[in-house]
Amino acid sequence: MRVLYLIDSLVPGGAERSLAAMAPHLVAGGIVLEVATLHERPGVQAELAAAGAGLHSLAGGGGRAGWARRAQRLIRDRRPDLVHTTLFEADLAGRVAATVCRVPVVSSLVNVAYGPEQHAGAGAGAAARLRAAQLADALTARRVVRFHAISAHVADVMARRLRLPRARVEVIPRGRDPRDLGTREPGRRARARARLELDERTPVILAAARQEHQKGLDVLLEAVPAVLEQVPRAKVVVAGRPGNQTPLLRSAAARLGLEGTVRFLGARQDVPELLCAADVFVVPSRWEGLGSVLLEAMALEAPIVASDLPAVRELVRDGDTALLAPPGQPPALAAAIAATLADGDDAAARASSARARFMAEYTVEGVTGKMLAFYDHALPVAR
Repeated sequence: MRVLYLIDSLVPGGAERSLAAMAPHLVAGGIVLEVATLHERPGVQAELAAAGAGLHSLAGGGGRAGWARRAQRLIRDRRPDLVHTTLFEADLAGRVAATVCRVPVVSSLVNVAYGPEQHAGAGAGAAARLRAAQLADALTARRVVRFHAISAHVADVMARRLRLPRARVEVIPRGRDPRDLGTREPGRRARARARLELDERTPVILAAARQEHQKGLDVLLEAVPAVLEQVPRAKVVVAGRPGNQTPLLRSAAARLGLEGTVRFLGARQDVPELLCAADVFVVPSRWEGLGSVLLEAMALEAPIVASDLPAVRELVRDGDTALLAPPGQPPALAAAIAATLADGDDAAARASSARARFMAEYTVEGVTGKMLAFYDHALPVAR
């Protein structure tokens, strides 16, 4: 089966890293995989090329109409059996182009959108743009033969917001390759801490997320002073590319007197090493489609504290594989972080249970098998 995969870019976020992780297994499963991007930005190109995927760029002028025209030309040239789109702009361009070329198209739903979470704090102009985006998404979604959602929560919410029959949405979570991630062991932890210039006795709190409102890093910063009251030597390490919330985070760190406690590392390619260095991994998000980096934390036995969100609860259970706190509440988040740092044995037991769950449910081999079946299901629907 020839699959043309359209995605906004290959900058290593959750969707992009998941595609790179699955690519070798898709190819081994008989997929002739080609990947087209709307933007030429560095990321996971080398991993995709090494897996045997063909790479194409749709970058150029003309905005959405230009992307759709170039996608049409690519589809006619490569003649795929199926077009698979992921992320908003690629969804629009790919759905339109595939429809014109009479090639069936499937789309991935990777986050919740168009709800009160996104409208909160948005000005009139931003709210109008969100409504227009939802309309465009819903209209082009009518041409999609089948949808893939990364969690049941995303499937349920987005089926309502795009006015889709829920039966057209199949849930397949993301996966990671445990061989690529490796394991948590003392030597690896020591090396990772040495690179961060942190000694073994320093309690390390890690977050890895884009600096955007959704990810709740401001909530984490507001929680840190309460953590320091109980664990004075704790340090906070934040990995993730800058975003709309970067100025707010910098000013909050200064206001709270955390300049010597919090380090912003920027975008990193070594998140697995950071997870091995961490005593607690924190996901303080306001909303999530799945929380893919949680999979890596589970695989590497990093003790987890996360927001108590529907999609997060699909991965981890409070008290068993993680500690969960209500989203947007710094005191509750601080209490969960401090409790994790205070009782290393309990934290290690939860982390061990989380790895067992990862190995049972979220390895890339298992997830890719489900994706291959999804492609097989989509073609008969299209015919």
